[in-house]
Amino acid sequence: MISKKLAIAAAVALMAGLSFGPASAQNNQPPAPTMASPSSGGDQSATPAAGDQTAAPAADQAATPAPAAAAPATPPPAAGTPVAAGANPYGLGDLWAKGDFVSKGLLIILAIMSVGTWYIFFVKWFEQSRILGQANQVEKKFWSSNNLNEGIDKLAKNSVFRTVAESGVRAASGQGAGGLINLNDWIAMSLNRQLEEINAKLQGGISFLASVGSVAPFVGLLGTVWGIYHALIAIGLAGQASIDKVAGPVGEALIMTAIGLGVAIPGVLLYNYLVRRNKVINEKLRSFASDLQAYLVTKGK
Repeated sequence: MISKKLAIAAAVALMAGLSFGPASAQNNQPPAPTMASPSSGGDQSATPAAGDQTAAPAADQAATPAPAAAAPATPPPAAGTPVAAGANPYGLGDLWAKGDFVSKGLLIILAIMSVGTWYIFFVKWFEQSRILGQANQVEKKFWSSNNLNEGIDKLAKNSVFRTVAESGVRAASGQGAGGLINLNDWIAMSLNRQLEEINAKLQGGISFLASVGSVAPFVGLLGTVWGIYHALIAIGLAGQASIDKVAGPVGEALIMTAIGLGVAIPGVLLYNYLVRRNKVINEKLRSFASDLQAYLVTKGK
């Protein structure tokens, strides 16, 4: 029992000696070299080796904080910063700001085409609506009158139907070419001439819509080709052909084609709409002229 207690005490003393050994080795200065006998040379040579082993951990501990001090926090590069939501570096504004005189000139042309298309459409639409309203007045007022002059007076002064009626009355009041032309033919010629003048006024400006519908896409395509040409030159000079360098400028150039189509498509649709309304007006005018011609010829007889 006593031997076990002695063994445990020896083990505890050995562990304590190992724990405090390195600290005491660092604090104690090595002894000055002395002349030693050959028998003690091996013990002296072993002592500096132990000192080196204890100095090595201390040097490692002193060098440990160096990487943390040598690695300061650096801000991320500006190129890697994500673009804010909704911010588009490529668009119509950027195209205008960076475009040359050709790009800006084509944009101005397309803008003029678009404004002219809608202006002409509204002007012709109101004009056609006015004439269609006058056609309704003819059915209600003109043919319900007691005589021709009374019917003409009931029509508005700016009515195209009144202009046709007055032209027919003037033709019926006198024989054409000194009586060499038949009265029926002379009245028909006068009415047709008046109808052609009215139709020419109705068609005025509508051809602009047809021109816009056929030319605007090519103007936009020209702007796209011009923009892609300059974008490829800029990419070649920069020496970078990544997707972000190519897609942005090329997509910006394609805006011109989209603008051209956006101008042309309404132009074609509005042109067809106005042409159909003109056909309805011409049919009403010709029907009125035919009835008026028959009335004038029978009265003449």
